[in-house]
Amino acid sequence: MKVNRFLIATLALTAAVWAHAGKAERDFYAKENEPAIKKASETLKKSCGCDVKFDVKVDTFETVDHLRKVNHMVSSISDKAPAYCNDAPSKAAICKMKTLEIARTKETTITYANGKMVLTTEGESTYGWDHMAEKLDK
Repeated sequence: MKVNRFLIATLALTAAVWAHAGKAERDFYAKENEPAIKKASETLKKSCGCDVKFDVKVDTFETVDHLRKVNHMVSSISDKAPAYCNDAPSKAAICKMKTLEIARTKETTITYANGKMVLTTEGESTYGWDHMAEKLDK
């Protein structure tokens, strides 16, 4: 059931990126970002016990280089979450996050409030797992 919601969200995001991006961007998102997002979601579920909704504002990313930032952010989750979520307090800290929104804006920021983590990039720098864990583990 949860996988079906993920697939529906992925299809909706894919439709959005197709409306605003060129072929190279659509192809990159489908071949690189979608699998990385799915892997990050599965890793959080398996390693931390968290069911986190990923909300990538695809229409804010205009180039393949911008979309690489999405891949960097979500791949850091897959790479580092298993080692971090090795005890109940760590899992509880991370599982406060219910939604992870990623967008491209005028500046790179990280915010967390009411179960929603928002990562933004201006297209050059990003935040990753270490920054997310630090925000959640307070």
